[in-house]
Amino acid sequence: MSSNRCVSCKAGRYFCLPGHNSTLDVPILRRSRGRSVASSKSLGRVDVAICGAGPVGLTAAALLAARGVGVMLLEQNETTSDEPKAISVDDESLRAYQQAGIVDKVLPIVVPGTGTCYYDRDGVALFHARGPAPFRLGYPFKNPFAQPDLERALVSALDSAPNVLLRFGTRVTGFEQRSDAVRLRMEFAGAEQFLDADYVLGCDGGSSATRLLQGIDMSGRSYPDVWLVVDTLDDPHTERFAMHHGDPERPHVIVPGLDGRCRYEFRLHDGEGEAGAPPSFELIQRLISRYRPIEPHQVERAVNYRFNALIADEWMIGRSFLLGDAAHMMPPFAGQGLNSGIRDAANLTWKIADVLDGRLDRSVLSSYRTERAPHALATVRLSERLGRVVMSTSSGLARRRDNAVRRALQTDEGRAYLEQMRYRPAQRYTDGLVVCDGGPDDVGVPIGQPLVFDSVTHELRRLDDVLGDGWAVIGVDIAESHWAAVEPICKAVKGGQALVVTQERLPRTSRRVLIDVDGALLREFSRYQGRFVLIRPDHFVAAAWAPRASTDIAARVVTWTPQSASATSTERAFSHG
Repeated sequence: MSSNRCVSCKAGRYFCLPGHNSTLDVPILRRSRGRSVASSKSLGRVDVAICGAGPVGLTAAALLAARGVGVMLLEQNETTSDEPKAISVDDESLRAYQQAGIVDKVLPIVVPGTGTCYYDRDGVALFHARGPAPFRLGYPFKNPFAQPDLERALVSALDSAPNVLLRFGTRVTGFEQRSDAVRLRMEFAGAEQFLDADYVLGCDGGSSATRLLQGIDMSGRSYPDVWLVVDTLDDPHTERFAMHHGDPERPHVIVPGLDGRCRYEFRLHDGEGEAGAPPSFELIQRLISRYRPIEPHQVERAVNYRFNALIADEWMIGRSFLLGDAAHMMPPFAGQGLNSGIRDAANLTWKIADVLDGRLDRSVLSSYRTERAPHALATVRLSERLGRVVMSTSSGLARRRDNAVRRALQTDEGRAYLEQMRYRPAQRYTDGLVVCDGGPDDVGVPIGQPLVFDSVTHELRRLDDVLGDGWAVIGVDIAESHWAAVEPICKAVKGGQALVVTQERLPRTSRRVLIDVDGALLREFSRYQGRFVLIRPDHFVAAAWAPRASTDIAARVVTWTPQSASATSTERAFSHG
């Protein structure tokens, strides 16, 4: 890629939008490819257009911006949302914000959480689910927050990104898939405009225009149950965990937040309210009265809501993709709606950046759905099961549930299953940008983020900070003589290298050595002893192999890159010559 710079906007590698001059401070949102603008209605061309500036769209923009990709966000509303919809962000999501370089903007608006406490039909605590391996990913496991605070924090972080332009009040009205771009038609301030984008991310929610305007349906079901969702102010709850009450007479959920905020969710009885209809203050007051007195001005938001369990039939339409609620909607009982959308962004954005940089072939983008859809579907199913079992309105089922949980807690295996939330679907990719071959389950899984001593900087650093945002080849107790064979892999994906030593004696080497300081690094890598590990930019293990298999692994990794496509084209040319 060439490194052109606009003198007026000082936007690094990016040109300006049409008509840009020193008085119009708008950065180009595209790498230099020398294409011109055809119409005064056109906004030009951008690397990635994102439809929807909710938390998932803003997160995707931040991840792309950190990799130097030009982004334009299009949001039909005039401002960020003032409705506290999503209320829980997990350690995976915070790790994604670290990768985007903005986690310091997000941490001040969350409560460092300690998981979820489940209560029986009589209001007695059954168990506290705190998740597996605390702090393994570098952050607390489950953290309450308010969505308006998160959106404002993300917008603030993006304000300083020269390659991001956020346009509120812009309604997307059409998509035209072309061979090398998507043309978006939109309305802004009463005028029709066009924008060409290499790729489009539809992060525009359950009623996604990106999905509907391109004729994509969703499969699944909407639930007949109606829930009252109330966000309150000046609340006395100060717990750092969510509370799920399995009272069959009135199943309900309580999630305390920052500064006296608290979310209440109550299952409504027939006749108490219809989905979409505004709830009466009398109903709110009656249901919350067991926990607190409340006045109208202390109700921040209240809605009657019906939950959905839906998956989009397609996630990739030409050069456009669906993320978050546009791709999947789920009941809230697992607290994974927003976090699933952030997982989508973390999976897709680095692939698009690597394709634009020429590191990966465009064909790898189909791995987005291959990798993400199974886990999203499993999470939807978990949310449904939790709703049926934990939030059951059957007195008999509630009694059997509570007895079964108490019996399970009497065994080590049962206690670990419940308290470590092993019932949550694990993320493991068996197809996509991974080399699994049906072998051990240590490929296609995320690697943790332990604290390590870096032999190059002589500092204690988190693993992600040492490895950076690219690919990395880690050798675990690998002799110097074996490293030459992995050079083709490092060259193909432009990856870094590091050596992990599980023994207490250090080798004499000029390579970067990562040294364990508290046992966490050894826990992550000891199972790979004597093997190389290829770690993707999203921290998933793409391959793990013994040194003798390096040539085979290199050949397979190269198929993900443009080198393979060029070689195939050359072979075809000669075969038809």
